[in-house]
Amino acid sequence: MIFNLPQLGWKPCFQQQISPEEENRSYPARIAQIHRSHCIVWSNKGIETFEIGVFSDPKDMAVGDWILIPNGGERPLRIFERETVLVRKAAGQRKHDQLIAANVDTLFIVTSCNQDFNASRIERYLALAAEARIRPVIVLTKMDLSDDSDSYKNEALKLQNDIRVECVNAEDESSLAALKTFCTKGHTIALIGSSGVGKSTLINNLTDADQLTEKISEEDGKGKHTTTSRSLHLLQDGGILIDTPGIRELKLTETESGIEDTFEDVTQFLGICKFKNCQHETETGCAIKTALESGELDLRRWESYQKLQGEQEQHYSFKK
Repeated sequence: MIFNLPQLGWKPCFQQQISPEEENRSYPARIAQIHRSHCIVWSNKGIETFEIGVFSDPKDMAVGDWILIPNGGERPLRIFERETVLVRKAAGQRKHDQLIAANVDTLFIVTSCNQDFNASRIERYLALAAEARIRPVIVLTKMDLSDDSDSYKNEALKLQNDIRVECVNAEDESSLAALKTFCTKGHTIALIGSSGVGKSTLINNLTDADQLTEKISEEDGKGKHTTTSRSLHLLQDGGILIDTPGIRELKLTETESGIEDTFEDVTQFLGICKFKNCQHETETGCAIKTALESGELDLRRWESYQKLQGEQEQHYSFKK
């Protein structure tokens, strides 16, 4: 299969990184899949496979990256400087950060209108997108199985100013019309969310893919993990979609500005307390305490902000 570069998301910011000499001797390709031993790339030359060992630092590769390949060469010259990148703290005891996806324009934060809906988890995704300067869209699935999908939508709308929220039935293509407005030529969308919220079904109906899906449990509303690796998919109406494995516990890396942007309702009260060193606990003249007591600030939002900021402090302390 031959791809044209604009279809894959090629932009002037990438073209500018190629010198005239390189343009005649090489070609760009986009990483479509990364496996333990090899990666698959798409370009106007077709589909190619490269061994992971030919890259200088495989940990610094992400699905969605653009790479420069010499004509007839077996080793890519380099990875292009990214326009955007989604990064999470690696799970377990691993010290390096984990790249989720690169060169993403819009992030679909997918959750469902059932027990999976968790405002604090969605806030983590929003902070991740804000830090990367990627537009977020909250996608609430399984609206057909909920008696009150509007209540879930109203809760999601409270999580960030001017946030776009769409309720869909992922199995009904007609309900995906609003999402398809993002599926334009050259636009890259990434999906992120827990397992079992309908990401694979969304992919099936937004692309020509045939993802394996599993029924959710009637007891806890949780689904089985069906996506095991990140991959590119061609959208039916143009553009690219990046699927990601289900992430239930997202640990943020350096996202201080992203947290600030996500919690503007909290940060508006910071810095205006009576005392500059206010701990927002028992001090008099505390703007946070006053806002909580008056109802101007939601307690759950304040606690969520504190938790994320605490994780940031731990992250920086660990790096030192």
